[in-house]
Amino acid sequence: MTKPMTQLVLASNNSGKLTEFQACFAPLSIQLLPQAQFQVAECAEPYHTFIENALTKARHASRISGLPALADDSGICAAALGGLPGVYSARYAGDNPKSDAANNAKLSAELSKKTDKNVYYYCVLILTRHENDPQPLIADAVWHGVWQTEAAGRGGFGYDPHFYLPEYGKTAAELSAAEKNRVSHRGQALAALMNKLKAAETP
Repeated sequence: MTKPMTQLVLASNNSGKLTEFQACFAPLSIQLLPQAQFQVAECAEPYHTFIENALTKARHASRISGLPALADDSGICAAALGGLPGVYSARYAGDNPKSDAANNAKLSAELSKKTDKNVYYYCVLILTRHENDPQPLIADAVWHGVWQTEAAGRGGFGYDPHFYLPEYGKTAAELSAAEKNRVSHRGQALAALMNKLKAAETP
């Protein structure tokens, strides 16, 4: 990059993600703007891999907003279910409407039949400088946990109330926002992306 980035559009309408990312980018003096501010509609995610979906969303937001764009594709994967819900995490129980409660209930029901309760969150982040950026910045990370049938905690979003962390003795939804941002799949991927962004901006 020839000059430091000051504004970035988030290719998502998820308010939980926006809050988490805004907190992380603020110390870098980068203003993170929601794609809705530019009338960017949700982009179709037709692919079976996280990376393809994230790249599609980033290019879509860059094209319409005219700004660099940050997109993530993330989800929860259960070992006993062959990696499901995976890329379908946000709409696992259906699209009309998307519902965290319904998604959690479906995954709980399916894992209740399995002895292996190990799950993990996966996140890939892609930053495109413009729509046709030939070298987008890419970072990913994994966060391991165990599925807990009973929900606990009021923080986070998505599957967090059931994502139990043995090393903390609590679910992701029981972590403070700062703690979650530091250790989560998204936080780890963002730290890796920041390192790449700083390296790209260094003459």
